[in-house]
Amino acid sequence: MAIAETATAIVKKKAEIKNTPRRKLLPLERMFREIGTVQATHKMSKKQFLKFSQKHGDLQMERESDGTVIIMPLVLGGSGKREAKIIAYLGMWQMQSEMGEVYGSTTGFDLPDGSTRAPDAAWISDERLADMSPEEEENNFIPVVPDFVVELRSSSDRLAKMKNKMKDIWMKNGVRLGWLIDPYKEKVYIYREDGSSDIVEGFSGNILSGEDIMPGFELPLEKLKLKKKKKGK
Repeated sequence: MAIAETATAIVKKKAEIKNTPRRKLLPLERMFREIGTVQATHKMSKKQFLKFSQKHGDLQMERESDGTVIIMPLVLGGSGKREAKIIAYLGMWQMQSEMGEVYGSTTGFDLPDGSTRAPDAAWISDERLADMSPEEEENNFIPVVPDFVVELRSSSDRLAKMKNKMKDIWMKNGVRLGWLIDPYKEKVYIYREDGSSDIVEGFSGNILSGEDIMPGFELPLEKLKLKKKKKGK
């Protein structure tokens, strides 16, 4: 089956949907809502994955080190709003400090372990940016490990899987500081390159710091709190 064929032709269900014998493949939006993340039936090389991702830019996807391609559902409104706020705070700090560059959630990073991943937000220092040419940045996935990444839990994400991704993917590949933010339980899991970690509990009044990796950067967790339904509505 050609890589260039549509995504609906190459994705498969990861679990059986009850009471639906002989059911045809669901449209992507409905499939993601019912069964979550799916994977492509064919493994892809880095070159094939780059071509496929460019053809299907409306899909969120990552490539594992063995070539397995994981296609993920689009985030819902609340998660998208919180993600945008994180990137906005990062962007404001970067413009004021003129340190490094900030990348959004659809940016792919080619990591040393052979996988291609996309955090919800990332920052790369000037030192690491020096290892990448302007042509590489414009025409390929980023071939540099970010100094800092943020993973923001959405309603469809499994916390245990996200923790494993932080430790076994991001930190093992050379990220210096990582935040896993869980707005549903109001917890933040902080990972550092020296192996130390912390947990911040409660968003009210708590502010995350970029520490010595990004001096002066702060993220007020209050801005990421879920809005409570007003009484009487």
